[in-house]
Order: sequence, then structure tokens, then C-alpha cells
Amino acid sequence: MAVKIRLRRMGQKKAPFYRIVVSDSRSPRDGRFIDEIGYFDPTKEPSVIKVDEEAANKWLANGAKPTETVNKLFKSAGIVK
Repeated sequence: MAVKIRLRRMGQKKAPFYRIVVSDSRSPRDGRFIDEIGYFDPTKEPSVIKVDEEAANKWLANGAKPTETVNKLFKSAGIVK
């Protein structure tokens, strides 16, 4: 099973809010997920990024691949170098 760390869109129309989740790569964007490890709110100024570093590092160590966007968020949060 290929596991990815990616964003799950939440919120109303034109007011997106994203949860950072660990899910099977075959499941849909807003479908089933294994674990929720944080959130990202781009509507605030400045953008709010909250990530559980322990959970993120555990999943990365177990082989979960972050998407490009999540990788950028991890870099700005200081989780990935």
C-alpha cells in the first residue's frame, strides 16, 4: 500500500481550509484517510500552519511520501530540511 501525506480540502465555497492527512494514494482527495496530523489555513494573514511534528516524523520514517505542497508546508514549519 502506497501511503501519501496530502491535503484534504474542507470549508465552504471560496473559503478553503485544509487538513494534512495520511492516506492511501488510491483513495480520493477528500475520501478515507489513515491519520490526521495537522491543518493549513491559507485564508488568514499570515497563513496558519499547525503540524504534529512527532506524527509527521513517524509517518515519514515509515515511508509515507509527502506531496509537493505538503513538502513545502513542512519546510516552512521546519519539519523537513
